[in-house]
Amino acid sequence: SKSLSDEENLKLFGKCNNPNGHGHNYKVIVTVRGEIDPVSGMVINLTDLKEYMQEAIMEPLDHKNLDKDVPYFAEVVSTTENVAVFIWENLKKLLPLGTLYKVKVYETDQNIVVYKGEETI
Repeated sequence: SKSLSDEENLKLFGKCNNPNGHGHNYKVIVTVRGEIDPVSGMVINLTDLKEYMQEAIMEPLDHKNLDKDVPYFAEVVSTTENVAVFIWENLKKLLPLGTLYKVKVYETDQNIVVYKGEETI
């Protein structure tokens, strides 16, 4: 985080605090919801969903240094939580209104983030 000192970053982020960066092989699961089309038997065509995921996730993030190559992360700390928000926002722009239900991002088998958008009360 640019807003923290080197010591604060080390304390907060531990081994992930590397000034030269480090890599992850994230796994992303997208859940959609809605009415099942009586003809196709699907909420959304899976071919379309794959294309949306390619555009929203793979093109901007795959084989990238998030902090240096993805403009969104120039000012946002590239935690798994914020990666999930980034994916949600990108997919929400592409999917039919109201179909995106959940984005689940695995950084590791033990570090998993689930994001369902902003809740409104």
